[in-house]
Amino acid sequence: MQTIPVSVLMSVYKKEKPEYFTQTMESTLAQSVQPDEILLVEDGPLTDELYEQIQHYRDRLAGRLTIISLEKNQGLGTALAIGVKNCRNDLIARMDTDDIMANTRLEIQYNTFLKNSELAIIGSNIIEFEDTIENELARKNMPLTNEEIRQFSKKRNPFNHMTVMYKKEAVIAVGNYLPLQGFEDYYLWVRLLKAGYEGQNLPEFLVYARTGNDMYNRRGGLKYLMPGLKARKRIYQEGLGSFTDFVSVSAIHIVICLMPTQLRGKFYKRMLRK
Repeated sequence: MQTIPVSVLMSVYKKEKPEYFTQTMESTLAQSVQPDEILLVEDGPLTDELYEQIQHYRDRLAGRLTIISLEKNQGLGTALAIGVKNCRNDLIARMDTDDIMANTRLEIQYNTFLKNSELAIIGSNIIEFEDTIENELARKNMPLTNEEIRQFSKKRNPFNHMTVMYKKEAVIAVGNYLPLQGFEDYYLWVRLLKAGYEGQNLPEFLVYARTGNDMYNRRGGLKYLMPGLKARKRIYQEGLGSFTDFVSVSAIHIVICLMPTQLRGKFYKRMLRK
């Protein structure tokens, strides 16, 4: 099996289900080309079941699995920032510990970087599913070209976080991940774009993303409303959008957060997906 100089970066915390983590790892090991490093940040103490699974892959992967253990839960932004700094490769592929990669994901993205040295970040479309990948809920299509991505970023997140492969050097140059509850990735992308770095989304569906009612629940209520408004203000201040863009997306954010969960799910599927 061919190995490529790519680090797969993941962060796991105690609420992750061990079976989801296992599916993510197996999809990584099923890649048509293998990353020469998987870096896993343990964001605070985990469950015994998760530690057992991690030990299984530590034994199986030997030197290809790098583990960083944080004494306390730091949150996704901080955990990923630490992970980025410690990845041994300049190309880093992000992955969530409950999603599943298509078998050719890493190969396609790596080859795209080889063809275009100007790119700093590459993402893709996703298929959203619940329980099993056969139970498809929706498909999320993203803007493809650098200019389309820049325009899209003024109002919405232009990349699916679990699909991106980016250059470590570029991410660190704009300040790395910073804590911004629920919007750590979006905040990083707008800083990359504003600094002039180029991005691209591939038309292929390279990741199966786990969604369903759990996600729709997390995207609503006052606990998501207020941090979301603060985050959108920060993104507006450091991004590419106008004040009108900020007002319009904030209004939509308020409406979505106050919707009943069932209605919110329908809105995501019909209005924000294709």
